[in-house]
Parts: sequence; structure tokens; C-alpha cells
Amino acid sequence: MGIERTIRCSAAGAALDWPRFVEHLRAVGENPILRMIDGLPAFPDEVPADDWRELRVGLSGGMVTVRRSSPVTFSCITWGTADPALAKSWDRCCWAVAAAGGGSVEENGVSRTADEFFPTLTPA
Repeated sequence: MGIERTIRCSAAGAALDWPRFVEHLRAVGENPILRMIDGLPAFPDEVPADDWRELRVGLSGGMVTVRRSSPVTFSCITWGTADPALAKSWDRCCWAVAAAGGGSVEENGVSRTADEFFPTLTPA
């Protein structure tokens, strides 16, 4: 069991540029560490190839999975019961995917652009 949000990006954001994603996370107080790429261990400074399907990202509150289900559709998932620290990191990860990919965060039938979603983030 976990919690999941869908992020739909523009065609230009389809590859989800890793350096831009990391830059957005750092801007909101996270220091992401890449733990796994497509089920295999990753070096912390490794940059995933453009065709990755699933990333496990270590954040301050815990691990978040970023999964690509189509060229422009991503999911951010936490597993288990998310405590407040993990929920905060998950929110930031969802926003960073949307911001890096020029996309929107979808939840409960509501779609919000990265700029619209940003005010919901808990301050660092």
C-alpha cells in the first residue's frame, strides 16, 4: 500500500531532464540521492539514461519512486504509511517532476500546473 500522484508533462518534458529535476528539488530544500534505476542499484551521482522506466530517489523524508508509464506520464509513489516528513518530500518530488517537465500534478480529479501546485508545499 502506498500513495500515488500522476504527473502529465508536455512533450518537451518527456525525457524528464534529471539535472533540472534535481535543481528543482534542491531549490525547495531536498538533496536527492538516486538509489535505483529500473530495479538496479545506482551510483549516487549517476544520471539515468533518457529511457528509464522507474527511479528510486532518496529524499530527506524517505524514498520516493518515480515511475514513467508513457512518454509524458509519470507517477510519484511512496510505499507504506507516509509520515509527515515523507509526505512533505513526496509533495516536493511531485512538484519537481511537474516543474522539470512542464507538466501538471493530478490528484482526486483535479489537475494543477507546477505553479499552481507550488503554494501547497510545506516550507523548508
